Amino acid sequence: MHKILLVARRDYLAAIRSRAFLFGLIIAPVLGGGSFLGVAIMKAKPDIQERRVAIVDRTGVAAEAVIEAAREKNEDDLIDKITGRQMTPRYVFETVASNQENPDAVRLSLSDRVRRRELFAFLEIGHDVLHPVKPAGKDEIPESSRVDYYSNAGGIDESQSWISAAVNNGLRRARLAQLGVDRSVFSDVLGTTKIQTMSLMARDERTGGIQAARKKGEMEGFVVPFVFVMLLVMITLFAVGPVLGAVAEDKMQRVFEMLLASATPFQLIMGKVIAAVGLSLTSSAVYVVGGLFVLEGMAIMGLAPLWLLPWFVVYVTAEVMVLCALAAALGAACASPSEAQHLAMLLFAPVLIPMFLLTPIMQQPNGGLAVALSLFPPFTPVLMMMRQAMPGGIPTWQPIAGLVGTVAWTVVVAWAAARIFRIGILLQGKTPTLPEMMRWAVRG
Repeated sequence: MHKILLVARRDYLAAIRSRAFLFGLIIAPVLGGGSFLGVAIMKAKPDIQERRVAIVDRTGVAAEAVIEAAREKNEDDLIDKITGRQMTPRYVFETVASNQENPDAVRLSLSDRVRRRELFAFLEIGHDVLHPVKPAGKDEIPESSRVDYYSNAGGIDESQSWISAAVNNGLRRARLAQLGVDRSVFSDVLGTTKIQTMSLMARDERTGGIQAARKKGEMEGFVVPFVFVMLLVMITLFAVGPVLGAVAEDKMQRVFEMLLASATPFQLIMGKVIAAVGLSLTSSAVYVVGGLFVLEGMAIMGLAPLWLLPWFVVYVTAEVMVLCALAAALGAACASPSEAQHLAMLLFAPVLIPMFLLTPIMQQPNGGLAVALSLFPPFTPVLMMMRQAMPGGIPTWQPIAGLVGTVAWTVVVAWAAARIFRIGILLQGKTPTLPEMMRWAVRG
């Protein structure tokens, strides 16, 4: 144990004293916080420049209703009721005569106006939109029964959702007018009601009392789980990333051949694992404490789920131990640091693959897919952490079962990695194949 701690102490001190560690420790939250700051600034200073939209109405009656609906929506959305500031751009609609003989000429002319920024976008309302016809056996809606939206905007176009709401409201008004409904009741008939998201009610296991439901905000439902997951992933990659190349470089320079005269392969690999865990816990302490101070300064300390911090430490420790042991084994099996870098994606797969699954898991955190994937040991730390941070919570047995599986997975990977490390660290001139490394892990 003394030799393991000596190796761990040496690697840990060398890491925290390096400029790369200090730079990464500072720049990571700056980049992460900068993105949220950028979003906040964009919301504080939105683009409120007037946006003109042209309408080619082939029904002959829908354009007027759409313009009226857009006018009312401008009145409702334009000014923030609390601050009195304009929060959205004003949308101004104009009608353009349609050309039945040459519709492409009209589309080209309007497209050129969009390119010259005379228009923001233009709409083409098909002549059957008020009473759409969908041919039997076909999924595609015919051109005459849809509204086409032409715009030069890229990425996520928020204006499209605004215009879509106004268009649909206007088309409903036109249909009601054709049915003879009094125009004075349009607002009541087409009015919307805000739906408030609430948490599930639960029974307090200690007192037996019923816990009342509470309002759920956007930050609680998305930002808190997302921040926990990103922090876990960032700290894991930050602690484990250098190990792969460092072990391969030490092997190439025959440093381990000298160290093996004083310590066993198991002691060397465990020393590196403990050093990586210490490095990750140091980073975690800095980020968590700093984050709590920021929340306290912003008077939103209540958003921080403090009860999750012990689980966060456990998941970080387990993830770092697994990946660091695997990194040491892969690095020892490679002939050079450049070959080791080619295995980085394989090493980080248990962290990166769950990141692609965040959206479906967040939409159904207690669905069958979410439960199964979060109980799969390689994915447990990331997915279980996110599910526990969700407002609805998860059954108590799931994180416990996930922790048992993670511990077992950590032991198996560390044991196999130590056997691969023992053989690979002395192998020179040839990089083993994956089947060969698996045989080393089984036979020793």
